[in-house]
Amino acid sequence: MRSASARGCARGIGVGALLAASVLDLQITLDVGYDVWPPAAVLAVGLAAVLWPAGRRPDWLTPQLRTAVPAGVSLLYTAASIAQHRHTPFGPGELAILLSLLFVAVRHCPPRRAVLCGALDAGALLASPARYFGSLSSDEAQGYVLVGLILVGIVAALAASLRAQDYRRTVAVADIRREERLAIAADLHDFVAHHVTGILVQTQMARMMTATAPQDLDPVLAGIEHAATEALASMRRTVGVLRDTPTGAVDRRPVGDLAALTGLTEGFAGPAQKVVLRRDRAVPDDLPHEVQAAAFRVVQEALTNVRRHAADATEIAVVLRHDGHRLEVTVTDDGRGGTLLPAAAHGGGFGLVGLSERVTALGGRLDAGPRAGGQGWEVRAVFPTP
Repeated sequence: MRSASARGCARGIGVGALLAASVLDLQITLDVGYDVWPPAAVLAVGLAAVLWPAGRRPDWLTPQLRTAVPAGVSLLYTAASIAQHRHTPFGPGELAILLSLLFVAVRHCPPRRAVLCGALDAGALLASPARYFGSLSSDEAQGYVLVGLILVGIVAALAASLRAQDYRRTVAVADIRREERLAIAADLHDFVAHHVTGILVQTQMARMMTATAPQDLDPVLAGIEHAATEALASMRRTVGVLRDTPTGAVDRRPVGDLAALTGLTEGFAGPAQKVVLRRDRAVPDDLPHEVQAAAFRVVQEALTNVRRHAADATEIAVVLRHDGHRLEVTVTDDGRGGTLLPAAAHGGGFGLVGLSERVTALGGRLDAGPRAGGQGWEVRAVFPTP
């Protein structure tokens, strides 16, 4: 929340500076006695492309269209000024807009289009001094072009670096999700194997009872039906997320459940720490296996993050609630962000990504963020329990 607020503040400052620079462009044009409408039109097109809210952009307003059209309008204005031999001034507002669009082109346009759109924006920026000097051959014009080249290089390099980071994070998130799907597959294998074994044992019992006590077969057959129904229901809820799974062995790992939370919380507390497990009496013991396993993983990841990022926490609370239709798992701490771990042990920030994948696959929801009041952190997962 704090980082989002900082980003919003920085964006507001940037928008204000861009608008102020654009007004300065118009003032310069008025001071030298030229018609203000041509530069106003160029600035209006550029500002619309830069400042149009992301949530309200129509589908046809693609990044390549946003970046190419204002650059084309700027180039046409420059060409018209040169053709009419008019020494039209250029100002910082249009240059800032073109640099912003260059950033958008390099970072967000498709790879091949990024080169073309970025070249258009850079070309429009570097050609703008020709309006005032009549060409780019004079020493003054070349000086402006040199400064423009430096700015273009800095902005393009920054955008390319952020684009590379975006790509690496996308790949990392995809890997985390794939690993989580493999973990779900292992859980599903254990659960189905458990019920299939039960079905086998009860079937053998039923075969023996056909000769000795056929009147008592109904409870045995009901147990077989229940076990088969539970296994099929779990398969329907989880197998949908097992996509692109390569062939080969999957590493098996022990899976926790709600009963295992007692041992998990009791063994977690460090010096001067208190971990409290509060489980409502309404929480049933026979919740679906995949829900219990996911709830255990939520608590495990939340406690791990406390150790990584809030080692100064003195009280950690794990709360389980059930209202008859949903299981709610909440983990809260009162830490302020202090940690004794080195930076390399803090993790890559993908644990919650994997948990979100697992919780969503079960039809639930995962939320994580600062607690009300600003002190400590809260992780909350809600699972439907059919």
